[in-house]
Amino acid sequence: MRAVVTGGAGFLGSHLCDRLLSEAWDVLALDNLITGDESNLAHLRSNSRFHFERTDVSEPFRVPGDVGYVFHFASPASPPDYLKFPIETLKVGSIATMHTLDLAKAKNAKFLLASTSECYGDPDVSPQNESYWGHVNPVGPRSVYDEAKRFAEAITMAYHRHHNVDTHIVRIFNTYGPRMRLNDGRALPNFVFQALSDQPITVYGEGKQTRSFCFVSDLIDGIYKLSQSNEHFPTNIGNPAELTILEFAERVRSHFPNAPKIIFHPLPEDDPKQRRPDISKAKRLLGWEPKVNLEDGLKHTIDYFKQQFAKSTVST
Repeated sequence: MRAVVTGGAGFLGSHLCDRLLSEAWDVLALDNLITGDESNLAHLRSNSRFHFERTDVSEPFRVPGDVGYVFHFASPASPPDYLKFPIETLKVGSIATMHTLDLAKAKNAKFLLASTSECYGDPDVSPQNESYWGHVNPVGPRSVYDEAKRFAEAITMAYHRHHNVDTHIVRIFNTYGPRMRLNDGRALPNFVFQALSDQPITVYGEGKQTRSFCFVSDLIDGIYKLSQSNEHFPTNIGNPAELTILEFAERVRSHFPNAPKIIFHPLPEDDPKQRRPDISKAKRLLGWEPKVNLEDGLKHTIDYFKQQFAKSTVST
């Protein structure tokens, strides 16, 4: 069994490579490294069943040999990244999704799209279930990511219906864990970087917006189970335990003696007020639900960030 993982050097892509290798797959990871990092795959260099190629899947590419599965995880994912790379984000959600679907079609392979809870936009309902169509600003600054993923879902379903490609779609909710980039613009890395740098911790708005944080091992377990299922429509994978961003900032601060104070900045445009998955479908179809509680996951992740921060300090 051989899998192709686009975005394989990214946070989630690298953890997916680990899981596939543990399940006895051969893995070819593709990444153009605009937000991914080859160091996320350093531990796999000696594994004869793993290969990495620096490739931009938004451009035409070839994969010789048999392929049993294509996992399309390539895309900038944090707001600062997709605002810095808006055209690349749109291309990887549209053109690259078509390229990877064409690969799956040509190889008679299965296909899994990494979609996102951002398809729900700033939701009118909570928790969000898969039948909710979303509340998205199609021309706002976040639309380059939101609409790219919504298009990716649409073309994935079109290839399933029209070309009979065996496709799967996971809607990923906020995830955290080792291999996130420190200070990548998402809440946890930002809070930890600021605490380690002795800077005030920045909360946007009044901090009343809510998020639900899933530890990466739980997320990858859900994605793998979905990939082996017969479900073709979008499926939420995330942790339904909801808390406000201000509460989350305080939880992070509790891990630092003499933690810096919290300051407040204006809320970014179209920032979702609520984000909480309804995971009844995943429970019913996959027998999946998250196992790692927030405190254990935070400790593990903050320890990782501390190591990375220490390395960056020494190198500078």
